Amino acid sequence: MASCTGDLDQTPIDPDSFTETDVFANASEAKGALAKLYASLALTGQTGPAGNPDISGIDEGTSQFTRMLFSLNELTTDHAVVGWGDPGLPDLHAMSWGASNDFSTAMYNRLGQEVSFCNSFIEKATALNEDQQVEYFIAEARFLRAFAYYNLMDMYANVPLVTVVSTELPLQNTREEIFSFVETELLAIQDLLPTSGANEYGRVDQVAAWALLSKLYLNAEVYIGQNLYTESLTYSNMVINSSYSINTTDANGNGSAYDELFLADNDSNGAQNEFIFALNFDGNSSRTYGGTTFLVHAAIGGSMNAADFGVNGGWSGLRTTSALVSKFDDAITATDTDGYPVAWADSRAMFFTEDQNYNISTIANTFTDGYAVTKFKNVDSFGNQGNDEGGDFVDTDLPIIRLAEIYLNYAEATLRGGAGGNTNTAVDLINELRERGYGNTSGNINAGDLTLDFVLNERSRELYWEGQRRTDLIRYNYYTTAQYLWPFKAGSANGAATSAFRVLFPLPSTTLSVNTNLTQNPGY
Repeated sequence: MASCTGDLDQTPIDPDSFTETDVFANASEAKGALAKLYASLALTGQTGPAGNPDISGIDEGTSQFTRMLFSLNELTTDHAVVGWGDPGLPDLHAMSWGASNDFSTAMYNRLGQEVSFCNSFIEKATALNEDQQVEYFIAEARFLRAFAYYNLMDMYANVPLVTVVSTELPLQNTREEIFSFVETELLAIQDLLPTSGANEYGRVDQVAAWALLSKLYLNAEVYIGQNLYTESLTYSNMVINSSYSINTTDANGNGSAYDELFLADNDSNGAQNEFIFALNFDGNSSRTYGGTTFLVHAAIGGSMNAADFGVNGGWSGLRTTSALVSKFDDAITATDTDGYPVAWADSRAMFFTEDQNYNISTIANTFTDGYAVTKFKNVDSFGNQGNDEGGDFVDTDLPIIRLAEIYLNYAEATLRGGAGGNTNTAVDLINELRERGYGNTSGNINAGDLTLDFVLNERSRELYWEGQRRTDLIRYNYYTTAQYLWPFKAGSANGAATSAFRVLFPLPSTTLSVNTNLTQNPGY
């Protein structure tokens, strides 16, 4: 509405009202808005764990970012199956999804929302010009926006590039343009972010920009058809030489330094020193049915005791295939009467085998088909349950990028011919991870063992269920082809090749119906 005298330009008089003006009144208030940018990747709405969602069209808990990252990047691979029959969910492991799939649609919307939140924050915070803290906030928001676009590029390829708040229907950009934007942003903010280790836990510093550049360049041949392994090595080295370190702490002396990474006190037990970018969860103050609450509950069923995992029950959903279990065949220390492995020298082989079948006959509603995974728990290093006394919600933080991944990036980029890579250094880095897993040097390798397929299998052993696998298989040309098969790949019990267009997810049909500027990905 308009007025000649400005009488209609009113501000709320309710003393309890808190408006956009208040949010960006100063750096202290703006920090609360920055928290929302991180929270929109960890949580799902305004009330939590459910009831007032940020996006619609899908169950709120299911729509959480890392839960969908697991669904799209792990369930579509050899790492996981799920027995539930939610619409669109069985299609993921069968690799038969369409443009109306709830999960690929929700992920597109969730990432688009993150971009919108970041654009708004950057615009408003830029007007403050208050102090160094605000500059850090803006750089963090730019990192989170670049991270969202990295995922959009990885999963959907050609998406609109929007950097300002606008009501105009955006045009479609190419994957090359999105790649260039992510690269340019990360290079621009690397020196604007706090230095290595200088930020609060849970917030990113300059090492996160280097780490994402390491990932970006490692996948450049897939994204833009260019060999940028030398660049991947450059930024991998910068991360490796930063203040972050591989966690070798076994706080109680009864487990392993590896399992400390996925416990309820992983923000303080030493694991945090390895986490370059992590999403924080707390069973009382940040509740969601996604995140690690999902990873813990959904992986419990059959003869498993939920109390051992610090929760009140299992959801009898997630298991793994023999393809993942077999990656640990060199470390088997015991088998059952049928000859299937039940114990391993490598502590990273975190499987529950009692009353579980090694092979899968039926995915749907048969939790005992396939070994269960015990990687994530809601207990601390001393066995104490997380903060939620009811056992519903989990405290365990979830690493999105950790130093071990960058070690493996270095090794792979070296083998792929990146200039400056050193094979002996790559072997030493991988042996550091394997010594943590084995607890000694018995699993160490030498330069003759280091091949591209070995590195891929080592990524599987180290990073399974952390949202990486689909991208890795695509980089190796194993995702859709017959070169590598796993149980129920493409819906076949023994695995089968599928159409090459499956390396991308479709743009949502609902989005295409609204924005006619967009063209669907091939095959859909």
